[in-house]
Amino acid sequence: MGPMSALTRNEAQIRARLLDVRHYEVALDLTTGDETFESRTVIRFTARTAGDTFVELKPDELRSAALDGHPLDPAALTDGRLPLTGLTEGPHELRIAARMRYSRTGEGLHRFTDPADGETYVYTQMFLDDVQRVFPAFDQPDLKAVFEFTVTAPAHWTVLANGVTTRIGERPGDGSGDGSAPEAGIWASAPTPVISTYLAAVAAGPWHSIRTEHAGLPFGIHCRRSLAPHLDADAQEILDLTTACYDRYHEKFTEPYPFDSYDQAFVPEFNAGAMENPGLVTFRDDYVFRSAVTDAERQRRAVTIAHEMAHMWFGDLVTLSWWDDIWLNESFAEFMGYQTLIEATRFTETWTGFGMERKPWGYDADQRPSTHAVAPDAAAVPDTASALLNFDGISYAKGASALRQLVAWLGEKDFLAGINTHFARHKFANASLADFVDSLAAHTDRDVHTWAETWLRTTGVDTLTPSLQESRGGWTLTVDRTGSRPHHIAAGLYDRAPDGAIEPREVLALDVPSDEILSVSGPRPALLVLNDGDLTYAKVRLDETSLETALRGISRIPDPLTRAVVWNSLRDMVRDGELAAADYLATAEAHVPDETDLAIVQGVLAFTRAQIADRYLTPDRRGDALTTLTTIARDLLRRTEDGTDPGLRLLAVRTLADSATQPDTIAGWLAEGTVPGGPELDPELRWRILARLCVLGAAGEAEIDEALAADPSGTGREGAARCRAARPTAEAKAAAWERLFHDDSLSNYLFTATAQGFWQPEQADLVREYVPRAYAEAVTLAARRGPAIAEAAGRWALPGHEITEANLEAGHAALTAPHITPLLHRKLADHLDDLTRALRARR
Repeated sequence: MGPMSALTRNEAQIRARLLDVRHYEVALDLTTGDETFESRTVIRFTARTAGDTFVELKPDELRSAALDGHPLDPAALTDGRLPLTGLTEGPHELRIAARMRYSRTGEGLHRFTDPADGETYVYTQMFLDDVQRVFPAFDQPDLKAVFEFTVTAPAHWTVLANGVTTRIGERPGDGSGDGSAPEAGIWASAPTPVISTYLAAVAAGPWHSIRTEHAGLPFGIHCRRSLAPHLDADAQEILDLTTACYDRYHEKFTEPYPFDSYDQAFVPEFNAGAMENPGLVTFRDDYVFRSAVTDAERQRRAVTIAHEMAHMWFGDLVTLSWWDDIWLNESFAEFMGYQTLIEATRFTETWTGFGMERKPWGYDADQRPSTHAVAPDAAAVPDTASALLNFDGISYAKGASALRQLVAWLGEKDFLAGINTHFARHKFANASLADFVDSLAAHTDRDVHTWAETWLRTTGVDTLTPSLQESRGGWTLTVDRTGSRPHHIAAGLYDRAPDGAIEPREVLALDVPSDEILSVSGPRPALLVLNDGDLTYAKVRLDETSLETALRGISRIPDPLTRAVVWNSLRDMVRDGELAAADYLATAEAHVPDETDLAIVQGVLAFTRAQIADRYLTPDRRGDALTTLTTIARDLLRRTEDGTDPGLRLLAVRTLADSATQPDTIAGWLAEGTVPGGPELDPELRWRILARLCVLGAAGEAEIDEALAADPSGTGREGAARCRAARPTAEAKAAAWERLFHDDSLSNYLFTATAQGFWQPEQADLVREYVPRAYAEAVTLAARRGPAIAEAAGRWALPGHEITEANLEAGHAALTAPHITPLLHRKLADHLDDLTRALRARR
């Protein structure tokens, strides 16, 4: 199939001026084998003037092509483009038949056979330019069209698509037409409104489906049959969340939901959290919980549901014109997802979860060499390959934070009025940042255009630092800003009570920068928190007194969102070398056992384990850090012995398993099937414990085989791959390495699981020979297997445990490799920046 050419912005603009694409009829035959499927497409379009253009297609074999009934030479297909020359002004019809190849990496039409029961499922993931792996298309977001699908699938399958699907016929089993059991069913989808090519979607298989109706529309949730009991257990929660968000969006938005149904399919081996296909949202089926989860993890699923539904308006109804404005899709849906849950569901503390999980993602991305503006200049996104780089913490978390600050500054009423004007002006069409800002400006006297330039066209994180001075009858406050953005924030003042409690005194409204020195009466506070309420996007620092108060009493701060702001300040200080990693660890030990918010406990423990213990502390101190984590977890477990807080108890058990330095205790749990004072072991906990035992050399192939026999699911297969790669033997590492870098049949999920198991800090000596090899082989692998594997390799397959100059030198050498793909280059640059920070902290 050869290399493919990225579509440039200039090419897209030329093609958009030439063509008006009207309609796609796509027929897929999914009964022709395990490796390939048949794809037949009719595209009807109009040329505004005479000219030449091309259609994109990545076939296994191009069988035939005809333009207006005239055959095209299949040999003309080059680099994924079929030329269409000599177009005359007026309507045209393009017919193409091709054999296409199924994907094993979550791109195009992904095929998965469930090891639990042997059933097979397929689903499309067309984003960003992967529609070309399924059917030919004029593949750019501003050439919207109507889509209709006809799908031939095995007889016991159900087919889902953007529009309502109907089984319209059958194909007899032996071709005789004698009434024998059908071999296949034939399904047709209702035509969609005009949508972009990347949003077309099909999912087929023997789905377990739960259907209902709400507000006159059909709603459905779907998963693999082997997950049916787990979906059934949560179906009411998922449907209640879905309909509550649907109703709340109709209260917010004047444009009604624009599609004919709302299906949510939980699909296997999905690369992202979810995808906003109109009428058929696809989710990773990890969200169908097979094992116990915390309420923070349920909230994360709820946020994803709300996020994807927001896309039905922002992204699907109104779509970006080019990929430089992807933030308009993702930032809006991110902001709206968190905010709408607060307004419409039981999840009323979502911004705390955002602050602990998402915001650090944005802060970290924005301080790396690869940072970019939320809304980059057009020149920074010249083609689809460069566009793919910007799906990161900046487009999601920073952009959502910017919108939250905009709402705080502008007011929610004017913000929503601007949003609704935007929908009305551009529905079923495309829009840009300039269009969005113009819609907002129509409802306010504030200078939204300047705000957009200072917030959305700049890079980096501002830092806000308070300065407190005693004065007659009180004290004064000034705020120093490192950076260039205006901030509308709150400053929380807190006093320390005699019993050690931290009590709120007052909240001050501040605009930064300001020439005003704020005079405050009364005693100087024990704790001053800038950005209390977390309304802006900026790192905040604590004055000396406040830092001491925070380190001594952070768990006594009454509001969880304020605690999240302070924990993030401590986290940033560690990363910037202003707070010793050991001091953060001591603060966690002192205060996490008393923390009541699950998102905070989860966030602090994750940072402590992955960064403090494994990177920022030197190897000789790592054992002490793991012991501290064990102490924290045991304190949490004792606190939850009465079963009143199962989420905290679960986090404690996970931490005990992950931090064990001796195998005996957790091996006993595995043998007994339960944790004393804790829960019975479910599949997730069993695989977690077995993985740790493998790292410690206390479990081997026999134990892995036994566990896989007990849990022969897709998740079990991933657990086994992770465990095998984690074993501390030269043979295990060599076998895992071969699978990672030389087995191109390895799926995206099995690749990730194997890479996660391979690198272990306890095994530094064993894997040191692989450190320099990893970079060169990752470059070759990414070029050969494409973006999904490049993403997984950049995140999991590079050595992050080896905090040495030699590791950095090997990585930097790979950055200049002539064939490194843009996506891996970005991931590698970020990886090396993280290593540099850790190395600096150790000095």
